[in-house]
Amino acid sequence: MKDLYIDGKLVIGVDHGYGNMKTRNTVFKSGVKKYSEDPAIATNVLQLDGMYYVIGESHKVFIANKNADDDYYILTLAAVAKELELRGLRSADVILAVGLPLHWMSKQKDSFRDYLMRSREVSYRYCGQYYHIRICDVAIYPQGYAAIAASLQDYKGVHMLADIGNGTMNTLVITNGRPVSDKKYTDKIGVHECVKKIMNEVQAECGKIPDESVIEDFLISGTSEVSERIQAVMHREAVKYTEMIFDKLSEYEYDPELVKLHIIGGGGCLIRNFGKYDTSSVEIIEDICATAKGYEELYNAQHILRKGA
Repeated sequence: MKDLYIDGKLVIGVDHGYGNMKTRNTVFKSGVKKYSEDPAIATNVLQLDGMYYVIGESHKVFIANKNADDDYYILTLAAVAKELELRGLRSADVILAVGLPLHWMSKQKDSFRDYLMRSREVSYRYCGQYYHIRICDVAIYPQGYAAIAASLQDYKGVHMLADIGNGTMNTLVITNGRPVSDKKYTDKIGVHECVKKIMNEVQAECGKIPDESVIEDFLISGTSEVSERIQAVMHREAVKYTEMIFDKLSEYEYDPELVKLHIIGGGGCLIRNFGKYDTSSVEIIEDICATAKGYEELYNAQHILRKGA
């Protein structure tokens, strides 16, 4: 396990997705349910200030401002606890390296940092274990971009990054290793749009309502144990979704003969399983934790630069 300590503080990268929370070593669903009493049958429970939060039983509903409610704060505490648990720690000084969608950085960066640093010291329980953390710093980076930042020196010519998450697709154009500031886009066409469309079409054509988990598993693996007629509908709609993704990228001047495309995020598996593309010009970054790892690397790189200044 790779640990990044700076001046005795543990740097933890956290990718706040609408579908899943990701750290360097963990992935869990972004759902939060709040209770005033201990929910006896739940397992992933976080206890803070007399309230109980069940973590990871569902996905987070899309909101344009991630500090609009307490969910991502609670999910961050759970993410930190998971990383500490892997190291056998119950207390630590931590630095949070996190991100926001490219198009929201300028307007939401400061407020999201304040949101995560609302309490410098936090004591809470997660999965029955007590944790005490001190949040020493929060650094915020462009979501998705962090996953490829270390490789930018190798990006010659025109490249396009598409970060396809559960709620949004964030797109960035890169020319000769440099992001183009006025060519960054955020669209609400994440994987959940495909899931909803499949659910509606299966209900309309087959009279059945599949569980979301069945659809999600199909999109990830490309196969399912459901009947052939339901699987045919799911396959058809998944193909349509990937076509829509490439149509949107074409609006942003994606041309497979001229532009190298890099796809990250959970939507990468849909492109791999159902998309039509030239493998020589499209890279699908399979590591779902790549962005969280990238946040840590960016923080470390900035620290090295500050020390050398």
